[in-house]
Amino acid sequence: MNRNATNVNLNVLFTSAEVAPFAKAGGLGDVVGSLPKALRAEGVDARVLMPLYGAIDTRRYQIRPLFNFRLSRRNGTADVSISYTEFDDVPIYFLSSWPFFGEGNYIYGNWAWDMPRFIFFSQAIQAVAWQLAQGRGGHPHWLPDVLHFNDWHTGLGAFLLDVSRGDPLWGRMGSVQSIHNMAYQGQSAGGWLFDVGVPGRETPLLRGAEKDNLMAISIAYSDIVSTVSPRYALEIQYPRFGEGLGELVQQRARNGDVVGILNGIDPDLWNPATDPSLPHPYTVETFLEGRAANKAQMQRDAGLPVRADVPLIGMVSRLTDQKGIDLALPALRQLLIDTECQVIVLGTGDAALEAQLAQLAADFGWKARAYLQYNALISQRIYSAADLFLMPSRYEPCGTSQMLAMHYGSLPVVRETGGLADTVESYDDGPADRGTGFVFSWEEVSAVLNTLRWAISVYSERPQAFQRMQRRAMLVDFSWKKSAGAYVAMYEQALARHR
Repeated sequence: MNRNATNVNLNVLFTSAEVAPFAKAGGLGDVVGSLPKALRAEGVDARVLMPLYGAIDTRRYQIRPLFNFRLSRRNGTADVSISYTEFDDVPIYFLSSWPFFGEGNYIYGNWAWDMPRFIFFSQAIQAVAWQLAQGRGGHPHWLPDVLHFNDWHTGLGAFLLDVSRGDPLWGRMGSVQSIHNMAYQGQSAGGWLFDVGVPGRETPLLRGAEKDNLMAISIAYSDIVSTVSPRYALEIQYPRFGEGLGELVQQRARNGDVVGILNGIDPDLWNPATDPSLPHPYTVETFLEGRAANKAQMQRDAGLPVRADVPLIGMVSRLTDQKGIDLALPALRQLLIDTECQVIVLGTGDAALEAQLAQLAADFGWKARAYLQYNALISQRIYSAADLFLMPSRYEPCGTSQMLAMHYGSLPVVRETGGLADTVESYDDGPADRGTGFVFSWEEVSAVLNTLRWAISVYSERPQAFQRMQRRAMLVDFSWKKSAGAYVAMYEQALARHR
């Protein structure tokens, strides 16, 4: 494909452990499931390579075998099968190889199993690219200009590409590593790397245990390191969110090698005017009536009193400390004691937090409802019904829930961190000449509680200001188009290192 702007061919192969809708555990799957589509709209031939998990419905997605090959490593030779489909016009390749991929109804297992699995996947990336370049499976010959690695699961691929650059096939290829969550790094990989014949990582960028840390290796050896929001690109350079790798990121950033690009959402998929899951679809012109009807339906479905005058607070979240749930629960409890409001929460996660949330809903059954599950239908209805959307994350590399909430007209209450700081503009506490939500800074229960009180007072006492913010929030462009252009520029920056 040729990009209209420069008329230069650009082929990009995404490699990822998760790709929505085939296999998703978090935001990583959402990004790799939607960004390639946006890049193709910009003229980039973006394709995806992912593991074939046993839970993927090959019949539903019309996934068919494409070709087989053998991959030799120091500890033996493996048979590898590549399957193929197109989804939203994006070519998707699936890798299976016993015993790592192809069976098992899970994406991730435990550390001792996931380390050898994803090291194997990383070692297979260049082999798959070489096979595609040969036109295997009857496809036209295709070779990526850029390999785009995502999180620690594929990060070793950046190093393996680097040590292959003596071969002209790989010498001109760029590499990008995207960090979706620095908290997960693939530490202590050294024994497995030695066992399968991966050479030593000798660079002054890596020190001590970092040489056996797959995330650190990817940061050191990729041409460009990207994060999923500009704020997060700064935060991971310091101890609080650098998770032990802050100095390494700082070294890359000093050379201009760290880029923060905000994630986007697919406006065709997330559209309150056409969303089939909503009882009452609506547009930015009809949101008052449509959201009121959805709120009443949500209240009925949850067994709560149908009251338009009472603010409904929604949450859709993994129940973990990262998401600030331990800050939210005591704040919500106090709010339910002394304030007219309703609360609906959807999510699963830490068993202790699940128990606390269930107890909260039991103690305030006439005002609160907890769905301890993941349910796409309920989540979208919460976005369309909740007046306020609570997201008090301790850290949030980007986050999409706040974008979806705004797109559906639910005003977010968020902590000033990562992508939340980049996407939510705090209310001006006046006529709402600016603002798309309510923002606080401190990791404190009192900060969550007082900000919720502030938001509820605006809902009750300044309805016109509240509605102005709702309309403004719905009009914010969170599509991938702007970000896709930044990714194209980043790929060109990576390629410039080798051309």
